[in-house]
Amino acid sequence: MASNDKQKAKQEIKKQLLRERQEEASIVRKIVAVCLLLLIIAFAVTGASAYYYIEGALSPVDETNEELIDIHIPIGSTSTRIGNILEENELISNASFFRYYIRYKNESGFQAGDYKLSQSMNLDEIIAELKEGKILQDYKLSFTIPEGRWLESILKTISDNTSHAEEELIEKVTDREYLENLIARYSILSEDILDERLRWPLEGYLFPARYDFIEENPSIETIIEAMLARTEQVISKYSGNLEETEYSTHEILALASIIEGEAQKQEDRYTISGVLYNRLKINMALQVDPSIAYAHGQHFSRTLYEHLDIDSPYNTYRYPGIPIGPINNPGEFSIKAALQPEEHKYLYFYADSQGDVHYSETFQQHQEVLRKYRD
Repeated sequence: MASNDKQKAKQEIKKQLLRERQEEASIVRKIVAVCLLLLIIAFAVTGASAYYYIEGALSPVDETNEELIDIHIPIGSTSTRIGNILEENELISNASFFRYYIRYKNESGFQAGDYKLSQSMNLDEIIAELKEGKILQDYKLSFTIPEGRWLESILKTISDNTSHAEEELIEKVTDREYLENLIARYSILSEDILDERLRWPLEGYLFPARYDFIEENPSIETIIEAMLARTEQVISKYSGNLEETEYSTHEILALASIIEGEAQKQEDRYTISGVLYNRLKINMALQVDPSIAYAHGQHFSRTLYEHLDIDSPYNTYRYPGIPIGPINNPGEFSIKAALQPEEHKYLYFYADSQGDVHYSETFQQHQEVLRKYRD
């Protein structure tokens, strides 16, 4: 009997455990069902919110308001600048969405000029309008800034082509209040340009290119800001590289200006950039001749030992690291090379009289190159 009682007791315990497990499983299923339901609701709400947000951003700000608003898109404006102008004039609801939307649709070819737009226009209509702006034959002033020019040379070119005296231009590009205003408006600019040791605050930031203006005699601000906008537009193309590098935009432009001053041939830019990076990694002085010329404020046919004695923050023979600022205004290829250096082990290079560049890994190899190719 005792044996049967024990067996019955065990069976009861098993049944009890089974009932408890079934109850637990039921509770778990209910919890899972509730969680799934909540997730479905959350996704639905998020999806609906995203849909209505996108629909709202694409739709007219006020489809009943057909009043025309005058806006001006400056030459060289980036998508960010255009979006900000549209948002400031309440023609679109979100400048960031505008920028991402045109990138998604691969829209380009926006034209500088004056436009009459209304809040009743949707985003696609505004984009279409901006692509039909003024064309080249409407320009009344044109001039070209070559790559690698010093800022004073650029100011002279502007003065030669406009009614603005060089003294006026110098006063404007060194005016601290104006510079602080520019820093607040252009992402490429920082407090670095306010360093009093710099020869020119905007050196390196006035992009070398052809500039066309609708006005016969645009203001100094219009000209300078068109150049800054072009630099910002170029830099924005390599935002991914900028995020990956340890150097600031100011330092990258300084490196790009050195590359611009050293490389005569396109294929050398990336290799020379690699040399500069290799030297920076081991805290070796960059020792580049164009920086010496800039420190002296005059171009040399050949850099002599006596030139290297100058005590200047631009003297890359005396002070290791990147100089305090750019030493000319580099073009896009040099900017790209500064952000995408070639990987190698070279620490030295020498350009011969034919413009061919010879690279060396050691100082001894470099000395042999100098004996062979230096005039």
